[in-house]
Amino acid sequence: MPLTGYARVSTEDQTPLPQVQALTAAGCGRIFEEHASGGNRARPVLARVLEQIRKGDTLVVVRIDRLARSLSHLLEVIERLEAKSAFFRSIEDPIDTASPQGKFTLQVLGAAAEFERALIRERTKAGLASARSQGRVGGNPGLRSRDPAALRKVRLARHDGYMDRLSGTAQDWVPLVRRLRPDMAWEDVLRLVNAPLPPSRQWTQARLLRATRAYVRDGFLPETVLGRAARRDSDDRLPALVAAIRGADPDITLQAICDRLEAMRERTPRGRTTWQPSSVRLLLQRAGKLGML
Repeated sequence: MPLTGYARVSTEDQTPLPQVQALTAAGCGRIFEEHASGGNRARPVLARVLEQIRKGDTLVVVRIDRLARSLSHLLEVIERLEAKSAFFRSIEDPIDTASPQGKFTLQVLGAAAEFERALIRERTKAGLASARSQGRVGGNPGLRSRDPAALRKVRLARHDGYMDRLSGTAQDWVPLVRRLRPDMAWEDVLRLVNAPLPPSRQWTQARLLRATRAYVRDGFLPETVLGRAARRDSDDRLPALVAAIRGADPDITLQAICDRLEAMRERTPRGRTTWQPSSVRLLLQRAGKLGML
């Protein structure tokens, strides 16, 4: 199975060389290096790695903390890999999702995380009940009095929390929105975003628009992505979709594009539900003539 290595260090002063050497010794044919905080989920190099991983590939890291600082992020990345029938391996940790033992370890980690969340919920409920029994009223006094400063602080905190949650999914949709909007309609962008995702993580158009507006407001995306989509000749729609899939991953195979179109439930030019590489090749040639590639 092709092995893809990912090495991360937090600052420019640090060197990923020891990780690169360990990944090379493990047999990784490609190694991606990134300088970024482990707490930041929206890492451009990691996003590119996850986009390029293919069926049967294995993502390899030296230690789990080089990939994710939280269990939720780790499980999220592994879920993305599993959706592509890819695997994950940590050299210094007993996790290799290609083996039964590695899968079992992952299940134990997931169960531990769920147990920890349940304990936190129970402790919170017990603390609130104890406070009420002693006559203490929970909540923010500023909010109870409708103080403008307190209300503004809560709004900002909610916005920050929302942006933090979005950062964990940015690799799913930001590159496509940045590249395809406003040339492509939101309906088609949404289908391209959702095609590789498991059902539990798929977007609705309303959620995608809200996330995009938030990123535009904070300067992470240009305002032009919210513009009205230009009218497109119906004969150009399929070449545009195929060009968008190829643009997201220049190394993608014709068969993989077929699989992606079938996952999107896109019909062939003749109205069939099953795609053939020859049809995709013709559409790519047309997209090239139209300047879409």
